Amino acid sequence: MSAPASAVRPSPAWTNAANLIARWLDRRERADALLDALPRTIAGSERARTQHLVLGVIRHSGRIDAALGRLISHPPRFSTRAVLFIAGFELIEATADNDSGRVAKIVHHAVDQTKVLASPAEARLVNAVVRKLAPLMATPAPTLNLSPDELGEYFSHPAWLVRSWLAQFGPESTRALLEWNQRPATVYARWRADVSTEPPPDFLKPTAWEGTYEVTSGHWPEVEPLLKAGKLYLQDPSTQLPAKLLAPQAGETVLDLCAAPGGKSLLLADTMKSGRLVAVDLPGPRIDRLKENLSRIVGVEAALVQADALENLAVVLREHRLPLEYSAVLVDVPCSNTGVMRHRVDVKWRLQAGDFKKHPQQQLSLLHSAARMVSPGGRLVYSTCSIDAEENEQVVRAFLASKAGGPFALDKSVISRPWTTGHDGGAAFLLRRGVD
Repeated sequence: MSAPASAVRPSPAWTNAANLIARWLDRRERADALLDALPRTIAGSERARTQHLVLGVIRHSGRIDAALGRLISHPPRFSTRAVLFIAGFELIEATADNDSGRVAKIVHHAVDQTKVLASPAEARLVNAVVRKLAPLMATPAPTLNLSPDELGEYFSHPAWLVRSWLAQFGPESTRALLEWNQRPATVYARWRADVSTEPPPDFLKPTAWEGTYEVTSGHWPEVEPLLKAGKLYLQDPSTQLPAKLLAPQAGETVLDLCAAPGGKSLLLADTMKSGRLVAVDLPGPRIDRLKENLSRIVGVEAALVQADALENLAVVLREHRLPLEYSAVLVDVPCSNTGVMRHRVDVKWRLQAGDFKKHPQQQLSLLHSAARMVSPGGRLVYSTCSIDAEENEQVVRAFLASKAGGPFALDKSVISRPWTTGHDGGAAFLLRRGVD
């Protein structure tokens, strides 16, 4: 006979997750920074479980918070709220798995955790609230004809963002997008066949995208040495679209603007096999990742330039004795990240409606700066990890209508909408400059 739920030894992962969620509720730290705060001594399954709970709570926090608001008139302190949020997420999981017998265990475990993290008095509150929370978390998904506020609450997205997507994509596609964003992200990796003489290991699951594999759970001990050896690179199919659209050729001189953390630089070099690659990005914490990825390049001369692409880029390139014109230029601009919300689960809570006016202005400026580096007859790819027209088609149209865009023509474009492509969202536009 198994031990009673109340006698089950609390998981360190659960306790760690509760502490991180309390911090997130209090300070609204970025999810990646929050998880980076975990001690390196927490590894393997405990680390994975902690991450699963933290990301799951943040992903569903809108729905959980709305339900708790109906049950509690005065929110308790953050440590107790964290317990309630994790219990809420676990109840959502139990419903998805049709595991009604798990509900009692979730209640007992939340009560036991509260006694340790808060107080016996708060444990009594948690006991009462989680029991009432269970049926609310078991509510079936809403129908298509609900309002943006109701859809936003159930799928934990800001109502203003849901309203924007309804206008762009219609109700069925918006519903599919909301459901997509609420599922944990699949981990994809690119096998660098030209670097490794051996075939991909069997635990890497082939996908519909050539050279890209799904990394299934439980194989991190085998994955880590492959990453360190440079044979494998974690990369979603969507992030490969811009480099593939640019299609750099052997021997070309290629410029990668906004290059950090360097995944696209690495793919460009792997595609070229020979030639020269110049990677540019702002000084900052992501430069170390860019340096590491550039160090893995084989057969291509790689140069790193730490500079602002909007501030005298030509002067900086000249100082580094690098070319001022390139046959192929990639500018992957900072954006809203609306195409990658599976991976960046807190983005939706940090976005503001005004960002869709601010971002396009910077994006257009970066596109103009990149265009100045393209040689006559050369190619320019503008890309984002956004699915919103304001940051994609509208920016490209504005560029082509400008004086700087006059020599260019749109050759082709690729737009990934996750609910149809089956991977992260984003867009890439191939612009060709005429021969002067």
